[in-house]
Amino acid sequence: MFRRFLRYYKPYTGLIIIDLLCAAASTVCELVFPMIVREITNTALDSTSTVLMSTVIRLSLMYLFLRLCDTVANYNMANLGHVTGARIETDMRRDLFNHLQQLPFSYYDNAKVGQIMSRVTNDLFDVTEFAHHCPEEFFIAGIKIIGSFVILAQINIWLTCLIFLLLPLMMISMIVFRKKMKGAFKIQRSQIAELNADLEDSLLGIRVVKSFANEDIEQNKFEKGNQEFLKSKKWAYRYMSLFQAGTRFFDGVMYIGVLLIGAVFMVNGHINAADLVAYLLYIQTLITSIRKIVEFTEQFQKGMTGIERFYEIMDEPISIEDSENAQDIEKLSGNIEFKNVRFRYNDNGTDVLNQINLDIKSGENIAIVGPSGGGKSTLCNLIPRFYDIADGEILIDGKNIQDITLKSLRSNIGTVQQDVYLFCGSVYDNIVYGKPGATREEVEEAAKAAGAHEFIMELKDGYDTYVGERGVKLSGGQKQRISIARVFLKNPPILILDEATSALDNESEMIVQSSLEKLSQNRTTFTVAHRLTTIKNASRILFLTPDGITEEGTHYELIAKGGSYAKLYSLYTQK
Repeated sequence: MFRRFLRYYKPYTGLIIIDLLCAAASTVCELVFPMIVREITNTALDSTSTVLMSTVIRLSLMYLFLRLCDTVANYNMANLGHVTGARIETDMRRDLFNHLQQLPFSYYDNAKVGQIMSRVTNDLFDVTEFAHHCPEEFFIAGIKIIGSFVILAQINIWLTCLIFLLLPLMMISMIVFRKKMKGAFKIQRSQIAELNADLEDSLLGIRVVKSFANEDIEQNKFEKGNQEFLKSKKWAYRYMSLFQAGTRFFDGVMYIGVLLIGAVFMVNGHINAADLVAYLLYIQTLITSIRKIVEFTEQFQKGMTGIERFYEIMDEPISIEDSENAQDIEKLSGNIEFKNVRFRYNDNGTDVLNQINLDIKSGENIAIVGPSGGGKSTLCNLIPRFYDIADGEILIDGKNIQDITLKSLRSNIGTVQQDVYLFCGSVYDNIVYGKPGATREEVEEAAKAAGAHEFIMELKDGYDTYVGERGVKLSGGQKQRISIARVFLKNPPILILDEATSALDNESEMIVQSSLEKLSQNRTTFTVAHRLTTIKNASRILFLTPDGITEEGTHYELIAKGGSYAKLYSLYTQK
């Protein structure tokens, strides 16, 4: 997984090299300090006061110069390192968002938006810190450990080897606890994502919550998730605390080891006092380095967990994509044919549609009715390839839809749904979404065709009126007419109306139905409807059940037949 992550470093190789060179310079400056102290100590023991002062002044100036170099290096590390990490985070977020845009409806049928948002935001924040600290900290630690060993080995190889024998024990304990921490932090990430999902669900449904006076239920649900998150953090911090405590124990063992063994060596004349002071300072450098690694371990685990969760989404297959031979089709005429089409959802072993055969001519208005769960919306969703069929073929103008690029296929299809989604922004922004780059005049013409212009002009700021999240400031009929204007602006040859008026009151339904009839003219139209009076003038009506299309014909033909459609229509008109 980390090898896969390395590709995000590639565009910034130059910045990373500069960052690591600065890290190396800073580390060298730190390693030189104990040698300066050793030199001063030796001079103090063996020379006169005049020589001592001369040496102290010379070495102090050297140390001041090194400290200046260290300051410049640390500035560049902090600046370049964080900028590099932020750029990597930006690239990852872009790739993740692009991948999410390409995932099929089937992925979102099972995913929670709050969970996804947590991965796009919180997880990648941790990756930012990880991205630049990871190479820095391990590179610095490597230089310090190797540099200290080389310098100390020149002073006394035996004492050095005895001290460094303790490091593997420390590393083994770090590896054991790191595995425990990784699992704990992954659970913690999952819990915060679940908490975000619950929070989003509750806030988006706040009107339903208040209308049922169920604030206590939502508070209890949130508190349960909040406590689960606290529990996961407790486990993560327990392992982290054990990790840090174990490292501090080894710190003390190393100090005692140096003092005891160093004292024995000094008594036997193998090292002098200055060498022992240098050893203690280098041990301090080593321990400080290891402590920084320990402190970084929490960030390391969070970063690795974030990367793992990032690739969990990136590894989701894009099951619906352009075939190798897919072609761009600028304009379709709208002749559609279903040949032995069979479809089932991935998580359901039962066919939703089976052996569907249809031949629809350009400009026909096809209405689809039938019991709930019969596959009416599903059949329509197969035309723009929101889902891919399990068997058979769907042809448009004689060409298999899988041989047409998704962009050009969907550009020729307009959809008006029952659950209208308006984006945060103005009325104008939501209409122009149907044809990015359209002029103001084109937007207004589309709104007039949809019967929306008059009410838009009565709004506070006209077309520039802010509609609120999901269009909350508008009525259901107003939102529906804006969505119809959006499709008018797109001007597609194929139109899908998926229960577009079923959620409206009678007055709004009449206005919207009039707009839909205008929109349907000279287009191949599929209308999914529960209100059967709205489809009396359809070219053909299909009665769809889990067993397939059981009846087909015009309204009057099906009434005369006295079958399932006639019974359904009779029940509807008696209400």
